[in-house]
Amino acid sequence: MARPRFAKLPESQQQAILSAALEEFAAHGFYDASLNRVIDAAGISKGSMYYYFDGKEDLYIHVARVELERLLVRLGPFPIPAQADPEVFWSTLEGFYLRLMSTLADSPQLAAVIRGWLAASNTALQQAQQELGQAALPWIEEALETGRRIGAVRTDLPAGLLITVVVGMGQAMDTWLVTQDPDPEALPSLVHALVDMIRRALRP
Repeated sequence: MARPRFAKLPESQQQAILSAALEEFAAHGFYDASLNRVIDAAGISKGSMYYYFDGKEDLYIHVARVELERLLVRLGPFPIPAQADPEVFWSTLEGFYLRLMSTLADSPQLAAVIRGWLAASNTALQQAQQELGQAALPWIEEALETGRRIGAVRTDLPAGLLITVVVGMGQAMDTWLVTQDPDPEALPSLVHALVDMIRRALRP
């Protein structure tokens, strides 16, 4: 996590550091990335870098979070359908997930950083992944409740269990799609098949 003093930097200096870090991490992954190369590319001193971040882990996590937030802003919020129609609910969910993966495919540096993040056997990076997953829980809960209300999602099992199932399957889907980097033309059919697996698991 960035130290508070990083946020006090002018926007241009923050962006110079983040851009240099994104390029380095995307090109070399977490373990082979060089903090010295980031420092040189950003035009700052080593002392300054450690004034803003505790080390490479913190910088990596911050870059990934910032870029993911920018991607989600471009994507926009998930449109919870107003119609009480299970088909509309699932087609809306599939369309949103396809747009998410297509937007990620159009951001190759971020995709590379996420691949490195998923592959790293690093405690701090894994903990940060879990924290990001927790941040998505309110949206998952809202989507499931909407699905239950309109008859698209089963009601015979506890909501907590269904959330656990969805989170587990969703993480597996995300990991597979990001690490496989499928051809854009194949993406719609893959997303359809993957979302259909969740739909079958949650079918009333």
